[in-house]
Amino acid sequence: MSLDVSPALLEQAERGEVDEAAFVDCVRTSLPYAWELIGSLTARLRVDGGDFADNLTPPPDEQARGQLLRALASDAIRGALERHFGVRLAFQNCHRVAVFPLDASADERLTRFTSIRGQLLNQSPELRDC
Repeated sequence: MSLDVSPALLEQAERGEVDEAAFVDCVRTSLPYAWELIGSLTARLRVDGGDFADNLTPPPDEQARGQLLRALASDAIRGALERHFGVRLAFQNCHRVAVFPLDASADERLTRFTSIRGQLLNQSPELRDC
């Protein structure tokens, strides 16, 4: 299971629309490694500026790696994280997450990061089984 959904949140979903803040809180508590990583990258982007901020350090264990994969593989979770943190997310391999500003200033860099070429250049043998 990717999220620890409370009975109240599940009931809300069964009735219709879900409060996004409640969903975001569910993501925060269910996927703390992914939450902290994206939050720290967002803070770094805002403090340091530039086109993007990214993570080059593999997760510390398989549990953390799984959290990151679940957060970025789900359109709903990824979209909620982007809206909450006010960034665009990009993902390569099993750990290289990058945050980009919402405005068009980083469009070219985001395009390069998410390109086939960018993906191929980010490969390494030690990440083959991640």
